[in-house]
Amino acid sequence: MTEVMYGPMQMLVIAFEKPEFHGQIRRELKSVMEKGMIRLIDLLFVWKDENGNIKSMEATQLDEDERTRFGAVVGGLIGFGARGEEGARIGMEEGALEAAQENYGITEEDILEITEAIPEGTAAAILIIEHLWAKSLKQALRDAGGVLVSQGMITPELLILVGEELAEAVRFAEEKKPGMAAAKP
Repeated sequence: MTEVMYGPMQMLVIAFEKPEFHGQIRRELKSVMEKGMIRLIDLLFVWKDENGNIKSMEATQLDEDERTRFGAVVGGLIGFGARGEEGARIGMEEGALEAAQENYGITEEDILEITEAIPEGTAAAILIIEHLWAKSLKQALRDAGGVLVSQGMITPELLILVGEELAEAVRFAEEKKPGMAAAKP
């Protein structure tokens, strides 16, 4: 049996304070999916109108067989982490069952949590995407004996915060410098 190689997966949670949807998100998702850059594992949009009425939309690119296989892999990995080999077996079975019932990423509990958390007149989205562009890089790293030990997403907003913290640290150090120099023998 050959191993199925998945690309790195990412979950995005986006809040829309004043939702203005005109199809731009759908068009961009379609574009990157058609280019083979990402695969949509699960997408959930939730809108809450001014009266608290909820509308939602869910989508995936996975067919039934892929949902079952994906659910088994995710369930097996979680089970292995929780209880070793026995946990992996149980997790695979439960993951495949959940996926067959179309619970392959975002659960009913997730949906309820989101709808309760967002205020009236707002929207939220959860996307689980697979980065297909990185599959061959992942294989090359694996073939070279590489093991992922950490990862994270760096956004422009995060870099701005880091810059602000660095500037504050420099200001603090400069303010302390004259006193420190006077204290030296």
